[in-house]
Amino acid sequence: MKPIRVLIAKPGLDGHDRGALIIAQALRDHGMEVIYTGLRQSALQIARAAIQEDVDVVGLSSLSGAHKSLFPKVVQALEEQGASDIPVIGGGVIPAEDIPFLEEKGVNKIFTSGSPTDAIAIYIKQLLNKETIHAPKQIAHIGIAVESIDAALPFYQHNLSLELEAVEIVESEQVRVAFLRIGETMFELLEPLSDDSPIQSFLTKKGEGVHHIALEVDDLTKRLEQYKEQGVRLIHEQPKQGAHDSQIAFLHPKAANGVLFELCQHGEEE
Repeated sequence: MKPIRVLIAKPGLDGHDRGALIIAQALRDHGMEVIYTGLRQSALQIARAAIQEDVDVVGLSSLSGAHKSLFPKVVQALEEQGASDIPVIGGGVIPAEDIPFLEEKGVNKIFTSGSPTDAIAIYIKQLLNKETIHAPKQIAHIGIAVESIDAALPFYQHNLSLELEAVEIVESEQVRVAFLRIGETMFELLEPLSDDSPIQSFLTKKGEGVHHIALEVDDLTKRLEQYKEQGVRLIHEQPKQGAHDSQIAFLHPKAANGVLFELCQHGEEE
């Protein structure tokens, strides 16, 4: 298989290229061929270089603050040159509030400052192999740690007027779970069954309250493999049995600024 070819460009009047050179070297470390166009390139120059070099991806870097103007111009120039099939990614000093606008204008992905260089390389590989991770379907449930389900239920049943759907014991987690539907998601009240339960450990350290947020996903095993490749910290590297005939896995809270996320897939994995 031929190496992935990436064009790294600095559009506009940006006079600093240290970040772009660091990214270029990181991509080379991942076995990619990198063409660096240098500083102060116009959108048309970048598009023509991408076509002439027969690249697979164009990577744009900007520190000047002109990304909202320059990045879409590169996308447009590629379209006008008949090369709209070449994906464009971007990075640099880009405020989070500008990302939706840039993606709407055709930039495939924005990597803000502080993004790991390995994450950029892995994204490019997955993009070209059509293996990019899709967003979770929805919030499957919110897990709430309680000392006693029986003591906690009246608030949810009578004050919030939610209906109790079922109570189930999950042996693998040593926990008793009460399910209360709210819209398209659920609250799960989690009561520990032993001192070895992770819920008991949570209650001892933090007391009752929100324990985790569960996200409904497809292809859980593949997703975990991709997260591992990206360097995302995991509690479970393989799916395990959860409630409601689901497969589950937890990400480490340090991967998400202290939030404990559970991934769950209902039914049998394909």
